[in-house]
Amino acid sequence: MAALQQTPITFQSRSPPPTQLITGTVAKLSFSGGLKLPKLTLKLRSKRTSRRGRGGGALGAKMADSAAGSYANALADVAKSNETLEQTTADLEKIEKIFDDAAVYDFFVSPIVSEEKKRELVDEIVSSTGIQPHVANFLNILVDMKRIELIKDIVKEFEKVYNTLTDTELAVVTSVVTLESQHLAQIAKGVQRLTGAKNVRIKTVIDESLVAGFTIRYGNSGSKLIDMSVKKQLEDIAAQLEIGDIQLAV
Repeated sequence: MAALQQTPITFQSRSPPPTQLITGTVAKLSFSGGLKLPKLTLKLRSKRTSRRGRGGGALGAKMADSAAGSYANALADVAKSNETLEQTTADLEKIEKIFDDAAVYDFFVSPIVSEEKKRELVDEIVSSTGIQPHVANFLNILVDMKRIELIKDIVKEFEKVYNTLTDTELAVVTSVVTLESQHLAQIAKGVQRLTGAKNVRIKTVIDESLVAGFTIRYGNSGSKLIDMSVKKQLEDIAAQLEIGDIQLAV
């Protein structure tokens, strides 16, 4: 397995206060004050990329991926040092769901919203989700350094780092309805046999367009696909008969 390449990043904070675990989902995010985290600093041992250097196109995307990978590796180092790799992964999954909300993401990347307001919303996220202090600190660092727009890429890169460190294969199972836990366990065992991985993590996605059945995507960047959906079967039948898409009467 290829060795991880990273730009070393270290975190510094002034003894962050303990975070209380609060269960439940975030029904609404307000901008009122919440948990106050200390001001954080981030030191990069390599030269920091100029914001003007992050242009569009392939070069800009490559630079963004490199930056996201550096931040993801730095967070993984912190998680490894305090033995919270599993919990940090769970925290990032919570953050990923929150930032999937376009309103939340747009708020954080908006240049007209003050950093103070953004940190206040970070406080709301911390108090609503119970994420660990070092993960909360990490979000504040991204706000302070104006790199919060990378959060989605950072989550993806962290997932790759986690999978490499733990010899874990990620399998994304897409279905029309939520599958039972025993079915997911069977899928995990099947993926483990196919890949030889020590561990298998299952992420579920709901897609009603599949009609019925499910798909399994795994491998490097989801390069391998097992399609057991009715939609795929209908497409195959249509192809064999050389007709257009088959429509099901509802």
